[in-house]
Formats: sequence, C-alpha cells, structure tokens
Amino acid sequence: MSVETEQETFTLAEILAVVKESNKLILWNDETNTFDHVIHCLVKHLQYTEKQAERIAWKVHTEGKCTVLEGSYTEVEVYRKILKSEGLTVSLA
Repeated sequence: MSVETEQETFTLAEILAVVKESNKLILWNDETNTFDHVIHCLVKHLQYTEKQAERIAWKVHTEGKCTVLEGSYTEVEVYRKILKSEGLTVSLA
C-alpha cells in the first residue's frame, strides 16, 4: 500500500509574509478608478466612514499610495483579493 500526497510550493516572499507579525494592504494610485469608486469600495468592504475613505482616496491621489489595512497575512490577503476584484490596484507589504 502506498500513499501519495500533493506537495505545495511557496516562494520566499510568501513564507516571510506569513511569519511577519503585521502585513499591510497598500492601495495604489491608477488612471482607471474614479474617486467615487475607490470611496465606495473602502466604505463597502473595509467599513471606513465616507469621510475616512475620502481622505484615503486623496492621499492615494497625491502621494501615489496609502496603507488601508494592517493585520495577519490571511486577513490582509482576503481583502486584497476583494479589492482587486473591484478593479483597485492593491498589494501586500
């Protein structure tokens, strides 16, 4: 009797992201999304107030990026996928 298991492969970046105590979700400026869409997504998915989301949108516009969430890799990755599905440009740091 033999048992075969599937082996998963991870990159060094993925491993380091998991072991870091805090991961950041970065929202990047792009030429695609409107202020209204960005604000809507931040309010809907990250439960920011309208005023907070507006400040974030302006910071992204003027500085090029803004951290919108900090937490565990799993939590941040879930929200990265959600915001990416909405068309926003996001990454983990």
